[in-house]
Amino acid sequence: MAGLSLLGPNDPPPVCIEGEGDSAFVIVVDHAGRAIPERLARLGLAADALERHIAHDIGALGLARRLGAALSATVISQAYSRLVIDCNRGPDEPRAVLEVSDGVAIPGNIGLSAAQRAARASAIHAPYHRAIGQVLAARRGQRTVLLCQHSFTPAMNGQARPWHVGVLHLVDSAVSDAMLDLLRREADLAVGDNQPYAMDGTDFTAPFHVAAHACEMLELEVRQDLIAEAAGQAAMAERLAPLLRLAVAQSRLGARHSPSWGDGRADQDP
Repeated sequence: MAGLSLLGPNDPPPVCIEGEGDSAFVIVVDHAGRAIPERLARLGLAADALERHIAHDIGALGLARRLGAALSATVISQAYSRLVIDCNRGPDEPRAVLEVSDGVAIPGNIGLSAAQRAARASAIHAPYHRAIGQVLAARRGQRTVLLCQHSFTPAMNGQARPWHVGVLHLVDSAVSDAMLDLLRREADLAVGDNQPYAMDGTDFTAPFHVAAHACEMLELEVRQDLIAEAAGQAAMAERLAPLLRLAVAQSRLGARHSPSWGDGRADQDP
């Protein structure tokens, strides 16, 4: 692909920014989209593979948009499938472009050259994070909570995930602690503390922007069967929005320390 831009005239822009929110929240959705650049010929996958969790966070964008409206928050989302490049991984991280995801081989990702990987990072990863950075920089001096919205599959590697909602966080995250406590008071919810994932050295978005912009962060994982359809997204947003407002009201900006990252996720959605 030397001399060619990865994205052609029929491909969507890599970033969508919606709303000019005046609340503390900026909502980002790393795995919102499932577009594949035309030049990548659907990565050699059948069309139904792009409907699955391996391609995008099912329901996360719809939930994020509803939360954005309820919270008066800007929503920044990424249009391309995580199978092209995962924007919650460092651009040079080997797992940013997977050859196999949840047992599914990705033909278009096998044996990529460094130049091919760099083209994906330049066209998709860099503009997305640049847009997040610009929105956060414009809020300098205001309290800002970077809300990273994700969703997780009900089962992974043959193991059921019992949680309905998970709160992922860095150390010394007062707003995460407050949200976790509020969710645990909801008697019918199974709530994960750094479950189904623990935020660690594989994550990029939260640690990168928290370090660059001195904002607070909160990462929410919601099980995909609860938000796969519009009705579930609306119901979950109606439930989460007041808790998010209360979590911000109850928390204060705490002392920060450099996170002690783990060695990566043993099992993971890509």
